[in-house]
Amino acid sequence: MIKSRLAAATCALSAVAVGTLLVGCSGSVSVGSTDPKVSKSKLADTVAEQLAKTTGQPEPDITCPEDLEGKVGTTTRCTLTASDGSTLGITVKVSKVEGKNVDFDIQADQTPSPAAS
Repeated sequence: MIKSRLAAATCALSAVAVGTLLVGCSGSVSVGSTDPKVSKSKLADTVAEQLAKTTGQPEPDITCPEDLEGKVGTTTRCTLTASDGSTLGITVKVSKVEGKNVDFDIQADQTPSPAAS
Protein backbone atom coordinates (compact mmCIF):
# COMPACT_ATOMS: atom_id res chain seq x y z
CA MET A 1 0.00 0.00 0.00
CA ILE A 2 1.36 3.42 -0.94
CA LYS A 3 0.44 6.41 1.21
CA SER A 4 1.26 9.96 0.22
CA ARG A 5 1.80 13.12 2.19
CA LEU A 6 2.81 16.48 0.84
CA ALA A 7 5.24 18.94 2.39
CA ALA A 8 4.30 22.59 2.75
CA ALA A 9 6.33 23.44 -0.33
CA THR A 10 4.64 23.18 -3.71
CA CYS A 11 5.91 20.59 -6.16
CA ALA A 12 6.30 21.42 -9.81
CA LEU A 13 8.64 20.23 -12.54
CA SER A 14 11.72 21.98 -13.89
CA ALA A 15 11.31 24.79 -16.43
CA VAL A 16 13.29 22.91 -19.06
CA ALA A 17 11.91 19.52 -18.08
CA VAL A 18 8.22 20.40 -18.09
CA GLY A 19 7.70 24.15 -17.65
CA THR A 20 7.87 24.87 -13.89
CA LEU A 21 10.24 24.40 -10.95
CA LEU A 22 10.21 21.47 -8.51
CA VAL A 23 10.67 22.83 -5.02
CA GLY A 24 10.10 19.73 -2.91
CA CYS A 25 7.52 17.24 -1.72
CA SER A 26 7.24 14.05 0.30
CA GLY A 27 6.09 10.49 -0.10
CA SER A 28 5.45 7.46 2.04
CA VAL A 29 5.52 3.78 1.18
CA SER A 30 4.45 0.76 3.20
CA VAL A 31 6.76 -2.19 2.59
CA GLY A 32 6.15 -5.84 3.42
CA SER A 33 9.44 -6.66 5.07
CA THR A 34 10.97 -6.71 8.53
CA ASP A 35 13.99 -4.93 7.04
CA PRO A 36 12.19 -2.04 5.36
CA LYS A 37 13.39 -0.94 1.96
CA VAL A 38 11.62 0.57 -1.02
CA SER A 39 12.35 -1.11 -4.34
CA LYS A 40 13.73 1.18 -7.04
CA SER A 41 10.65 0.64 -9.22
CA LYS A 42 8.21 1.39 -6.38
CA LEU A 43 10.27 4.45 -5.46
CA ALA A 44 10.23 5.75 -9.05
CA ASP A 45 6.46 5.17 -9.28
CA THR A 46 5.81 6.96 -5.97
CA VAL A 47 8.00 9.95 -6.89
CA ALA A 48 6.23 10.23 -10.27
CA GLU A 49 2.80 10.00 -8.60
CA GLN A 50 3.70 12.71 -6.08
CA LEU A 51 4.95 15.05 -8.78
CA ALA A 52 1.88 14.49 -10.94
CA LYS A 53 -0.46 14.96 -7.99
CA THR A 54 1.08 18.26 -6.93
CA THR A 55 1.57 19.74 -10.41
CA GLY A 56 -1.64 18.57 -12.04
CA GLN A 57 0.44 17.30 -14.96
CA PRO A 58 0.93 13.74 -16.27
CA GLU A 59 3.34 11.50 -14.38
CA PRO A 60 6.91 12.20 -15.49
CA ASP A 61 9.42 9.52 -16.49
CA ILE A 62 11.39 8.82 -13.30
CA THR A 63 14.16 6.25 -12.88
CA CYS A 64 15.93 5.33 -9.66
CA PRO A 65 19.20 3.34 -9.77
CA GLU A 66 18.81 1.48 -6.47
CA ASP A 67 16.45 0.45 -3.71
CA LEU A 68 15.99 2.95 -0.86
CA GLU A 69 16.99 1.48 2.49
CA GLY A 70 14.50 2.27 5.26
CA LYS A 71 16.87 4.08 7.61
CA VAL A 72 16.43 7.76 8.51
CA GLY A 73 18.93 9.89 6.60
CA THR A 74 19.50 7.39 3.78
CA THR A 75 19.47 9.05 0.36
CA THR A 76 19.41 8.05 -3.28
CA ARG A 77 19.39 9.98 -6.53
CA CYS A 78 16.68 9.51 -9.12
CA THR A 79 16.38 11.10 -12.56
CA LEU A 80 13.44 12.78 -14.25
CA THR A 81 13.67 12.59 -18.05
CA ALA A 82 11.52 15.07 -19.98
CA SER A 83 10.04 14.42 -23.41
CA ASP A 84 12.71 16.66 -24.98
CA GLY A 85 15.44 14.43 -23.50
CA SER A 86 16.57 16.89 -20.82
CA THR A 87 17.06 15.45 -17.34
CA LEU A 88 16.67 16.67 -13.80
CA GLY A 89 18.30 15.07 -10.77
CA ILE A 90 16.07 14.29 -7.81
CA THR A 91 17.32 13.53 -4.30
CA VAL A 92 15.16 11.23 -2.18
CA LYS A 93 15.94 11.17 1.55
CA VAL A 94 14.33 8.97 4.21
CA SER A 95 12.76 11.24 6.83
CA LYS A 96 10.98 8.71 9.05
CA VAL A 97 10.55 4.96 9.44
CA GLU A 98 7.73 3.47 11.50
CA GLY A 99 7.49 -0.30 11.30
CA LYS A 100 6.98 -1.07 7.62
CA ASN A 101 6.24 2.54 6.60
CA VAL A 102 9.07 4.51 5.01
CA ASP A 103 8.53 8.28 4.67
CA PHE A 104 10.82 10.28 2.42
CA ASP A 105 11.37 13.79 1.13
CA ILE A 106 11.79 14.56 -2.56
CA GLN A 107 14.00 17.46 -3.69
CA ALA A 108 14.86 18.28 -7.28
CA ASP A 109 18.02 19.98 -8.46
CA GLN A 110 17.62 23.63 -9.41
CA THR A 111 19.19 23.22 -12.85
CA PRO A 112 18.30 20.55 -15.42
CA SER A 113 20.79 18.99 -17.79
CA PRO A 114 20.13 19.53 -21.49
CA ALA A 115 19.35 16.64 -23.78
CA ALA A 116 22.33 14.78 -25.21
CA SER A 117 23.14 15.89 -28.74
